[in-house]
Amino acid sequence: MDRKILWDCHMHSSFSADSDTPMESMIQRAVELGLKGITFTEHLDPDYPATPDGLDFSLDIPSYQKKLAELSDTYKDKIQMRFGIELGLQMHLGEYFDSLLAQVPFDFAIGSSHLVHGYDPYYPEFFEGRKEFLCYMEYFESILENISVYDGFDVYGHIDYVVRYGPNKNREYSYGRYKDILDEILRKLISKGKGIELNTGGYHYGLGEPNPCTAVIKRYRELGGEIITIGADAHTPDKVAYAFDKAATVLENCGFRYYTVFKDHKPEFISL
Repeated sequence: MDRKILWDCHMHSSFSADSDTPMESMIQRAVELGLKGITFTEHLDPDYPATPDGLDFSLDIPSYQKKLAELSDTYKDKIQMRFGIELGLQMHLGEYFDSLLAQVPFDFAIGSSHLVHGYDPYYPEFFEGRKEFLCYMEYFESILENISVYDGFDVYGHIDYVVRYGPNKNREYSYGRYKDILDEILRKLISKGKGIELNTGGYHYGLGEPNPCTAVIKRYRELGGEIITIGADAHTPDKVAYAFDKAATVLENCGFRYYTVFKDHKPEFISL
């Protein structure tokens, strides 16, 4: 197999509210693709508001941890597995997350902005009756708010997640249009020793770009950012390692010669 990226470090299974896929099905697909390793990053979004589809973004961590340990042993000769979590950040949750991460031996924690002042851009209500530009700006402002009060995560997830769901998606979105606030986000993450991810979900959402877009990833590197993980944000087996060939090209074009995986919250750098 001619692949440069052999780890998928952002994926979900039925332990996450928005996936019905058994964990073993995700693992089997990763093995079929010849991946060296995967990191499950199940959703935990405390204080998530009621949704139209009745999703519950709490997480049964003991059951998740037990199942992953069992399957890690079953597949130990075929693939490496790491124990991760995707934290849905809100300004009042820092103490809760600190306590959680001190008690549970996760390998990896993604910090993500899913809610913007109580609304998830996934649902159209966030955009109703408002200018798309201002919705995007509010989303980026919320990232700054989150990282100003909490930095216990390892990387910040899909920094421009909001454009996946905008009325015009990324047709009017660019790094240049939001340069000042995006640079502020990147500088703050770098100053705190935090990484970002190249999330290939943008490709399967039809953006033609990863999240964040290539220009943001390039700027992160220009500003001195070194830690970058790769994940497809897969919730079903067909999306595991999605568009990883494109991800490798983006990394190289942005000046990276490696990507990052985490174990015990410590970065490991793997050459492309």
